[in-house]
Amino acid sequence: MKTLSIPPVAARAAEAVFWLALASCLFLVPDRLTLMSQILIFGLFAVSLDLALGYAGILTVGHAAFFGAGAYAAGLLAKHGWNEAFSGLLFAIVVTWVLGYLLSYLVVRGTDLARLMITIGVCVLLAELANRLSGYTGGSDGLQGIEMKPLLGRFEFDFFGRTAFIHAYVVVLTAFIGVRVLLASPFGLALRGIHDSRKRMLAIGSPVDARLRMAYAFSAALAGLAGALLAQTTQFVGIESIGFNRSAEILIILVLGGTGRVYGGLIGAIVYMLVHDGFADLNPQYWMFWLGIFLIASVLLARGGLMGLLARVVRIRKENA
Repeated sequence: MKTLSIPPVAARAAEAVFWLALASCLFLVPDRLTLMSQILIFGLFAVSLDLALGYAGILTVGHAAFFGAGAYAAGLLAKHGWNEAFSGLLFAIVVTWVLGYLLSYLVVRGTDLARLMITIGVCVLLAELANRLSGYTGGSDGLQGIEMKPLLGRFEFDFFGRTAFIHAYVVVLTAFIGVRVLLASPFGLALRGIHDSRKRMLAIGSPVDARLRMAYAFSAALAGLAGALLAQTTQFVGIESIGFNRSAEILIILVLGGTGRVYGGLIGAIVYMLVHDGFADLNPQYWMFWLGIFLIASVLLARGGLMGLLARVVRIRKENA
């Protein structure tokens, strides 16, 4: 697994600056807080996909199944009277962890092609189920009528998105720290070993399938957390949250940022969504054309994603120093 060759002190300083810069958006861009909240949420979603794809090596293109399941779980809970935010997030995590762990028995045992088909199939099935159960989910109109209690009993979700941004920032930062701890643990090191050489890990007696199932369940729970956050901050769940298009979009974000790199998903979400928003404002009619050009250029110029490009720049500077 590739990492940036940066001294630990410099790396910690860069991380602190990164998170402080995100926090400063509360004051620097108060009129774009809704967009910044969504960037944080989709960054967390991309990190969840990276845990399965980039670290465990589980090929999946249907991760929106868990994102949408988490969104609907938190949304339905709030709509039916339990609208405390943090317990809603916990409920979504439990639901999607169980769903991910059950599905892992199908996903882990198959080949890469079988995994693709299974994950796509599950995503399409859940999207159709959400559409059919319109009496509960709202169908194509989306789940409406979600009203969240004030955070900690004091901070209401305001129209300008300040509370939603703070909520998203704190939850995403906490979840990201948890992912860092997980990847640095023996379990995380085992996942790296499985990704590099499954046969070698089997040869030394490592329970490969059990660890992959657990990694897939953790990844699903993290995606569910991101979906629940989106439901709470927007107080709406659209059916597109569980569709295949959302899975494809988050895969693009992760590839843009760089797979197997802990900040790849977050960086990819920031760049993709800011460019997406900028092109949509600049040219509302042909913005998808320019977005496509940008993505093609990014893939050609930044092998390994933006984090891969950064790694090469750091290496070249060290060699020339």
